[in-house]
Amino acid sequence: MSSIENNDNNNNAVDAGSTDEAEDEEYPKNVYIMKSNNQLRELHTLLRDRTTCRSDFKFYADRLIRLTVEAALDQLPYIPCEIITPTGHSFSGLRHEKGTLCVSLMRSGEAMEKGLRECCRSIRIGKILINDGQVIYAKLPADTHRRHILVTYPVITTGSTVITGLEVLLKDYQCKQSNIILITLFSTPDEISGIAPNHFGQKYFGTD
Repeated sequence: MSSIENNDNNNNAVDAGSTDEAEDEEYPKNVYIMKSNNQLRELHTLLRDRTTCRSDFKFYADRLIRLTVEAALDQLPYIPCEIITPTGHSFSGLRHEKGTLCVSLMRSGEAMEKGLRECCRSIRIGKILINDGQVIYAKLPADTHRRHILVTYPVITTGSTVITGLEVLLKDYQCKQSNIILITLFSTPDEISGIAPNHFGQKYFGTD
């Protein structure tokens, strides 16, 4: 699975898997496939159905994106904290470490920004545009190498775009592999979730 593997297994990937077969397969420990349930199965069905109109497609896509983002946020580091409740009681809880950055691999990766902002209101978002294996545009904060990074790209088939995007982060911005989490809805080794819906980006943005 070249799109999400690396030699020392430090990168992480979260995939919105929809099949029982995907759960039975053995993948590297840094690949987290969401457990299949009726809700996920229905969302995958609706997004793959050619009769689904665009407005419904976007609604169901946003639901799946939100669920996948929530799963990815659980992979970030959290630190213990102590708070006082409105009734004056002490509560031992957790807070995630500040400084997380989203990096959208344009254009389809931008479809996942809404779901991410709904979960993390103040998260910064960087952009990388790749065409035919060439980096056309990259706009990221100067302190990217100090941050935990959520890379968004909804459909992975060959993995070439993701690999190029990760190379930008690792080589140009000196990011740590262990700080990078790739969030995807559909991905293939040869495929985690059957036939990938390559129409996703076009239908989501209305360019199909």
